[in-house]
Amino acid sequence: MIKQITVFLENTEGRLAALTHTLRRANVNMYALTIAETSDYGLVRIICDDPDAALEALRAEDFRATQTNVSAIEVPNRPGGLAELLDTLASLNMNIEYGYCFSSKGDKAVDVFKISGHAHTAEATFKLEEAGFKPLRQEDLA
Repeated sequence: MIKQITVFLENTEGRLAALTHTLRRANVNMYALTIAETSDYGLVRIICDDPDAALEALRAEDFRATQTNVSAIEVPNRPGGLAELLDTLASLNMNIEYGYCFSSKGDKAVDVFKISGHAHTAEATFKLEEAGFKPLRQEDLA
């Protein structure tokens, strides 16, 4: 399990730049950033090296930010790797609310999911590892 920062960002010129400058001043390094947008605002999701510092810095600058626990799972970087992970999650009765990929390292990729169900139990971790996947912890990202 890792921590993700979610920011509700007004869809105005320069607002995303202001967010990134805030994180830079807090010495926070982003590993991933994804944006879902509507006409009025964006939903920015961030994976970073220090989510607590990021949240504190963003809130201090009046950004509407929250912290959410998500699953980051290392997946074989090959055709069908994600399909196999999704089959494993389905077999564990885990429902994916949203997801994205934020990194690939040679033969491995990392998929991030907000999962409802029993994603963070010892049994789920064991079954994912047994199927050849590696659930990551915050310290594994560095």
